[in-house]
Amino acid sequence: MEDLHPSVIIGVLALAALYIGAVRASGRRVTPFQAAAFAGALIVMLLALCGPIDELEDDRLFVAHMAQHLMLCLLMPPLLLLGLTDWMVRPLLLNRWVRPAARLLFNPLVAFLGYNAMLVAVHGPRLYDLMCRDDAVHITIHLVMMAAGVMLWWPLFSPLRELPRLNYPAQILYLFLLLIPMAAVAAPISFATSVIYPWYLEGPHPFGIAPLADQVAGGLLMWVGAGFYVICVATLIFYQWAQRDDCDDPVVRRTTDLRAAKSH
Repeated sequence: MEDLHPSVIIGVLALAALYIGAVRASGRRVTPFQAAAFAGALIVMLLALCGPIDELEDDRLFVAHMAQHLMLCLLMPPLLLLGLTDWMVRPLLLNRWVRPAARLLFNPLVAFLGYNAMLVAVHGPRLYDLMCRDDAVHITIHLVMMAAGVMLWWPLFSPLRELPRLNYPAQILYLFLLLIPMAAVAAPISFATSVIYPWYLEGPHPFGIAPLADQVAGGLLMWVGAGFYVICVATLIFYQWAQRDDCDDPVVRRTTDLRAAKSH
């Protein structure tokens, strides 16, 4: 099948082998949640890059291309990070070249700006059109997207104390600020009165959808769909924050407050 790209299959199998090899070599175990999260990241990669979504993207369906990008940037990276353990990643920091690079790239400000610079650049008409026409450029951009996605989500799901997560309030602010550049890129696509990317005018369109209507749908998916996803993640983080505050509340104080309330 044309949509089963050998490079993707090899990459996914290599990541799975590295993960299993790290577990066996260390003699340690990962939790079922971590194993499921890492497996989920690999499945998302396969679904995005091998299968109907990739085939529809090749057939000039813009909304499918946007779905593919969102899966690679917003869904795969957090699952990957949640599947990793500190003892898997920490040995990399022992390298004198990796440590300073990691501290720079996973700094929250650098990660945020780097990801959004990638987002703006990729959806510029010239680079986007080149990506659609050149397979090598397309593959490179997908790799850059996944790397930028890992950078973006590291401050929220870091497995390492040496490169820690942001505190809960900062995590929520970080995610809500992310909505701004997402909207800045998606809104012009959604409200455009003509097709921005020439690639979608040069061949038949799947399901008979008009190229402009397809472009609007893709822009709305990037804007409303991805925005809703980010808000859901922020909500889950807020719930974790509230749960931790409840657990940190001393039992003695809660008991005292309860007795005081009853006395009144």
